[in-house]
Amino acid sequence: MRHRKSGRKLNRTSSHRQALFRNQLQQLIEHERICTTEAKAKELRRFADKIITLAKRDDLHARRQAFAFLRNKKATTKLFEDLAKRFGDRTSGYTHIYKYKHRRGDGAPLALIEFVKQEGK
Repeated sequence: MRHRKSGRKLNRTSSHRQALFRNQLQQLIEHERICTTEAKAKELRRFADKIITLAKRDDLHARRQAFAFLRNKKATTKLFEDLAKRFGDRTSGYTHIYKYKHRRGDGAPLALIEFVKQEGK
């Protein structure tokens, strides 16, 4: 039984999964929109919301925690300088997932995941 076990395995080892979401989160922060499969997008949303909430604290410990996960100085800087300020008044729900199309090779459902645009800005 899998009671109280959250998250999708995505047919990968835990280290492969962690590297996958680390890379996808770096790209999401850099480009603010990426296309991936629906399952990966839904799982990536958890990581993105946690790291934005961490960035909103904006102290040295939060920066070090974010860098420890992202391992990318450029992404960490953009996270704290741009995205944390953009979502300052928002408590959660920093991303949108849009169902996109099916992948041509294997028919996997694709989705766009992007950061929410602020209204009136």
